[in-house]
Amino acid sequence: MKNAFADSLHETFERFGRIDIRRMFSGFGIYHEGRMFALVIRDTLYLKSDAESAAHFDRLNLAPFTYERQGQQMPMSYREAPPELFEDREEAALWGRRAYEAALRSGTVPKAMRKAAAAKKAAAKKAPARKVAAKKTVAKKAAPARKTAAKKTAPAKTARKAASR
Repeated sequence: MKNAFADSLHETFERFGRIDIRRMFSGFGIYHEGRMFALVIRDTLYLKSDAESAAHFDRLNLAPFTYERQGQQMPMSYREAPPELFEDREEAALWGRRAYEAALRSGTVPKAMRKAAAAKKAAAKKAPARKVAAKKTVAKKAAPARKTAAKKTAPAKTARKAASR
């Protein structure tokens, strides 16, 4: 990765667990067990938040990540990370867990899982249900007719023989 700040997050969250950092639009997505729980934009870390975790961010006056769309500021469900997170690994693990739990509660399914489900659904539509053919029974061939040898009969007595007697 070409961003020292994003790379340093592996160490920051070492007590939280393994994280993956992926490049996205103008920053980086931070993932744990396939779920994006944080993002880095312009060397600022934002953590996933929701109604349940918002109070922790509000208490510290941590601003939400916003972007501009058609002249309006659009807030997202990511809030700026507290500065003490970078100095204390236990604090980083606590905030990482909060953000990860918010990501789990959000109900959004990771992209890989969505793709797999879509592919499975498309395959089901493409292939019509197959009818299971009844098992064919093979008729046994009749044994070939045996040639019966003609019974030998005693030669008929001819009239000559009878007359000669």
